[in-house]
This record gives sequence, C-alpha cells and structure tokens, in this order.
Amino acid sequence: MIESGDLKKGICILFRGEPHLVVDKTFVSPGKGSAFTRAKLKNLKTGAVLEFTFKSGEKIEEANVHTIEFQYLYQQGKEYFFMNPRNYEQISLPEEMIGNFKNFLKEGDIYKIMVLEDQAVCLIPPLKVSLKVVETEAGAKGNTVTGATKAAKLETGFVVQVPLFVKAGDTITINTETGEYVSRK
Repeated sequence: MIESGDLKKGICILFRGEPHLVVDKTFVSPGKGSAFTRAKLKNLKTGAVLEFTFKSGEKIEEANVHTIEFQYLYQQGKEYFFMNPRNYEQISLPEEMIGNFKNFLKEGDIYKIMVLEDQAVCLIPPLKVSLKVVETEAGAKGNTVTGATKAAKLETGFVVQVPLFVKAGDTITINTETGEYVSRK
C-alpha cells in the first residue's frame, strides 16, 4: 500500500479492482480545505484513460507488475512481436498497446514491457530514441533563416522536421512523446 502523496508517473496501482498505470499526477494544495492529488490513470486491460482525485493520505494498493526487457523482432499486420533474450520466449502486443511509439520501433532494439500475471500489459517507451536519417533533401545554400527546417525520412519510415544542416546518414535523437527532433549525434 502507498499513500496518495507517493504516487508517481509510471507506477501501477489497483484502482477499482483493475490495474492502472499512473500517466500523470498533480498535487494540489488549495488555500482553503485539505490537499489532494489529481491523477490521470490508464487502465492496463482496456486502455481507457480517466482522471481521479485522491484525498491526501488516502491508501492505494500497488499492482504486482514486473518490468522485463524484450527485444523487438518484427511486425505482422497489427501485431508487434518481441522476444525475451534470456529464455527466448516470444510475445506479441497489439498496435493499440504500442500507440504512436510504433513510429520509433527498431528491429533488434531492447524495450521494457510491463508484465502482470504472466501477461504483457504495457510497453514503456523511452523518452528519446536515436535513429538514422535515410532520406532528406539538401539544404539550400544561403538559407540561414533561424529555425528553418526540412523533412527527413528515418530508418523506421517516420518523417520528421529537422534543421537544414542534417543530411542523409546522420543519426539524430527524437523525443518520442512529441515526435520532434532533439539533436544530431
């Protein structure tokens, strides 16, 4: 059991008898009345997201989930296949569970997956990924406008806006939450 004040983004709790992932949390201390924690919760079985307000000091039961590293293998239809490198066990996750992170999945890379009662329930995407630029147009000479960008196709097929100095063959870092360029390596 944890208290509502100890909730953190990424923790799994049992809420109304079902496992939920804390997606976002805000602690509110109004001038009048008692403090409370407002949390955005994602149901790990249905994928539904809801907001709930917990009173200060309220006890919440933690879900018994394990985080296991899996290697991404391939996609077939709307299923994504992963393998546990320790015992070679394979699992598949539906596209709904992967979400927009499907644009950044790279074959052979290791990803963390939450497992509840021997069933994969959630992929934990890293905040940033490094991907190679496979195709982009050349920057126009003399075009030095501050903040000028161009489209670049990445090795996963995703297209992102990058600064003019980025060229094909460069490895760049992408923010997986926003899908935006962060830096060049």
